[in-house]
Amino acid sequence: MEALQKDWLTHGWVDFEYKKYILLGYLQNVKSHFGQNKLYPHLADLVFHYRNLISIKQNKELLQENFPKEINKADFEKLKLHYQKMIKDDALMSEIESIVTFAIPHLKETLKEGKELYDFAEDQLELEPIGICPLYSDEGYLLINRNHKKNTKVYQYQIAVFENAQEKYQGIHLDQLDSFRKRVGVTFESMKMELIKKYKSMPNPATYLVNVKCKLPLEATIMPIAKRLLVKYMSHIST
Repeated sequence: MEALQKDWLTHGWVDFEYKKYILLGYLQNVKSHFGQNKLYPHLADLVFHYRNLISIKQNKELLQENFPKEINKADFEKLKLHYQKMIKDDALMSEIESIVTFAIPHLKETLKEGKELYDFAEDQLELEPIGICPLYSDEGYLLINRNHKKNTKVYQYQIAVFENAQEKYQGIHLDQLDSFRKRVGVTFESMKMELIKKYKSMPNPATYLVNVKCKLPLEATIMPIAKRLLVKYMSHIST
């Protein structure tokens, strides 16, 4: 099973053995991707499902409010629908609680595997600035160099700040822009100068290099971690 529906717990047939089959099939697929060093989107999905079940376990009212409702009758005169909550079924609630109790430790175990893989992969990535960085660094270039590859990929990045009532956080957007082939005499500093000559819109760009020390999947692992490293670095230098 490639993905687990957001409402997998209450969607369709609510039966312990059936939901156990669905969950274990999903986790087997996730572990298969982890075995290939592929982190995303599977790690993010795991975090979502785990937090969701913990929330349901701690607050049964949340489950009641979000549980599917079935139409009882229609009041055509007032053009309103009356709903009868399925949640009144004690046997159904007992089945759901059994599923939640089973699912949480299995999700937690797989999350632990994902976290260990993330920590390993993060240790394989090193981020450093190329040349002197300007005061304005909310946009610039990110170079991805994989030691086992002959090409260095170039991305243009943009940092955006998001705020809500509780916190302020940064996000990042990347667009692949160019690539350079490794050869004698080509350095990362010379790549930066070539970018300045070629793309006139940023005459003094902030430029960073992510060097990847071992073979890892680009889209599923390297890029998500590289984004986090760059945002973390930016947060650090701005404080």
